[in-house]
Amino acid sequence: MDDRPIGIFDSGVGGLSAVRTLLETAPNESFVYFGDTARVPYGDRTAEDIRILSRQDARFLRTKNVKALLIACNTITANALPEIQADSGSIPVIGVIDPAARAAAAATKAGRIGLIATNATVRSGVYEKAIARLLPTARVTAQGCPRLVPLIESGHTQAGDPALMEAAEEYLRPLREAAVDTVILGCTHYPLIAGAVGQIMGPDVRLIDSGGASIGTLLETLAKQDALADTTAAGRQTYYCSARQEDFVSVAEAFLSRDISAMTETVDIEKY
Repeated sequence: MDDRPIGIFDSGVGGLSAVRTLLETAPNESFVYFGDTARVPYGDRTAEDIRILSRQDARFLRTKNVKALLIACNTITANALPEIQADSGSIPVIGVIDPAARAAAAATKAGRIGLIATNATVRSGVYEKAIARLLPTARVTAQGCPRLVPLIESGHTQAGDPALMEAAEEYLRPLREAAVDTVILGCTHYPLIAGAVGQIMGPDVRLIDSGGASIGTLLETLAKQDALADTTAAGRQTYYCSARQEDFVSVAEAFLSRDISAMTETVDIEKY
């Protein structure tokens, strides 16, 4: 048993989709969340820039005596997972890509899988490689969506929102033309716009939440190490962001359906 917190981080608010699943499935687990709202989005940066920024994020969380790290960001997982694992020593580091690929491979009936993600994640090709290992006959249609994270971070999340729907229609058109039956929401921001994506793709298309899928892998890893928290006590939560605390708290409320303002602090991430 280990009551130390889990460290969870993302380039902004998107990783809160993983937090939501953790709160639902393991409310006894404590966690520290960091969203790099000063430097979001990461998706259009170079791979080297992503590695530099995300290693700072992880260094900050390791100062909080975490028992595990969850990279609740597809862009960071795709570009910096090995470096963060090497930096973290014996602390297990879980990414979001392999769990989401497994969920998509299990869900598809026709072997036609769509992926929407940041440009950096699409460029990396990691989802195609992960799915090919699991389901070699699958066809993956990947689409970079650079406008979606800024829209979500600024509060455009509701199905019917004109700016959101215009962007989503544009990005999802190739997936509809490919007749995919499963869509990986390959950015942890995207579950907040699942309503819009589902409306465009239709009720027969399965949506895979990459952040949510990673929580099962995280808890399995902790269980193997006998590091799950005491089930008789509620977990503690602390949230950090690097800028725009009011905006972070506002969007977080939409993700979590709770007010986290009293649990949120701003940190100067450049010090790490």
